Amino acid sequence: MKTILKNNILTVLTLLVLLSLASCSKKINFLTSPVVPAARGYVNINHDRNKNYVIQIHLFDLAEVQRLQPSKQTYVIWMVTDQDITKNIGQIKSSTGILSRQLKASFESVSSFKPTKLFITAEDDPSTQSPGTQVVLSTDNF
Repeated sequence: MKTILKNNILTVLTLLVLLSLASCSKKINFLTSPVVPAARGYVNINHDRNKNYVIQIHLFDLAEVQRLQPSKQTYVIWMVTDQDITKNIGQIKSSTGILSRQLKASFESVSSFKPTKLFITAEDDPSTQSPGTQVVLSTDNF
């Protein structure tokens, strides 16, 4: 009976250690926005099999970009790398039913560069290569 109990405890401890090692994801919250105060969200950063960084963004209560002052066409997501390079990694289309009706959005991207900060700006051109001044959400450096 004692042997079975010891084996069960050992099995549970082993599973806990394996789960803690497997879930090495980093969760970073966005700071409160002065542009859209109700907006909130977080970022999860993981590694894939190729040692790339998987960036997942989850946003809530983000206003439609056309309602901002001045209004814009899209939200663009920016990543600052560990080499201090700012890269456009994609856009959130706020005109879709998902964001405009439920005020929720998610985004995923993969990068070989190590991210140190993420931020979202309101832009007229989704392919712009430098961020505008209307920063909607931002993380601290991580």
